[in-house]
Amino acid sequence: MARFKPQVSYKTDDSQMDYWNGDRTSEELTEEFHTYAQLKSRMKAILNKSQTGHAFVVRSRRGQWGEWFEHWYLDDNGKAYISVHGWS
Repeated sequence: MARFKPQVSYKTDDSQMDYWNGDRTSEELTEEFHTYAQLKSRMKAILNKSQTGHAFVVRSRRGQWGEWFEHWYLDDNGKAYISVHGWS
């Protein structure tokens, strides 16, 4: 089975400005983590940096084929949560 490292994509004001100025090829930043646990521990900080309060995660799952996705948001209390998830 093909396994890949978890990745998170999100848009910030700076990344959008760099895209408009032609310094980037995408408005979104993408970060790769060694483990899903590392990604989860940084998720609140990522969502706070995000322009929209949204982050998109793509990862593989143990014993499964394919690509698992998650849409993360911050609730009213500032806690990160997954609103939508599933197989791509």
